[in-house]
Amino acid sequence: MIPKELFQKVRRIQITTNRLVSDVFAGQYKSVFKGRGMEFDEVREYQFGDDIRTIDWNVTARTGRAHVKKYVEEREMTVMLLVDASYSTRFSSANELKSKLAAEIAAVLAFSAIRNNDKVGLVIFTDQIEKFIPPRKGNQNVLRVIREVLYFEPRHRATDISRALEYLSKVTTRRAVAFLISDFFESGSKGEPKFKKALAIANKRHDLIVITLNDPRERELPDCGLLQVHDAETAELRLVDTSDRKIREEYRRQSEQRLLQRDRLFNSIGVDHIDIATDQSYADALVKFFLKRRKRVSRE
Repeated sequence: MIPKELFQKVRRIQITTNRLVSDVFAGQYKSVFKGRGMEFDEVREYQFGDDIRTIDWNVTARTGRAHVKKYVEEREMTVMLLVDASYSTRFSSANELKSKLAAEIAAVLAFSAIRNNDKVGLVIFTDQIEKFIPPRKGNQNVLRVIREVLYFEPRHRATDISRALEYLSKVTTRRAVAFLISDFFESGSKGEPKFKKALAIANKRHDLIVITLNDPRERELPDCGLLQVHDAETAELRLVDTSDRKIREEYRRQSEQRLLQRDRLFNSIGVDHIDIATDQSYADALVKFFLKRRKRVSRE
């Protein structure tokens, strides 16, 4: 039995995201994500302009008249949501926690998927696989996905993106549309990210879209004197003198370097990515991505 308060919160997200799906993403989802391929529909007589490569020579020989095979796109897809539940996502200096943004974004994508009769599955991860919901159709399944993303309590604090991507390959044997939602903070990770290889493999096997969760305080520190900084994933505490200009500049430099390195990695692999910020509308960022991808798909 779902507690009344929890049900009301899930219902509010359903109403908000349903409106967004109806008003903003109507038709766009279907146009930017291809189905699993083409499936045979029927054989009919050849018509002027038909591609000669589709001629069915067996039927043509049997009837004495040219016939072609007709194919239709197999639209049904599997959409997998990989959501980072590590402790670093429980942060915001602006409007919404990164974890709350992840839940609403997952809801928008899930409702868009079921409106097109697609299956939706969920992987919640930290440095372990915390929860797996197999892909299924239907509104009840989507509500379960949203509920889990909103209220799941992870057993671990840290992040292992490689583990999540490797798990995706194990549970999804056919090509899927996979959304990886994370802030991409892996404690102790220096230099080239450890998940590069796993990301490249997943991008080849699936239609992978990365959604990054960002906050303004991750780019620069405020000038507010002594500040106790808490690493959410390691529980380490550190006292920082933010009134020191050199410390603030070094923090900003390292932050910019991390973000630049991350973007270069995504571009080098060729994975689509969307930057979401806690102080901005995630709807605007999603719309921009959909429009950009729609233009690219139309040229292919």
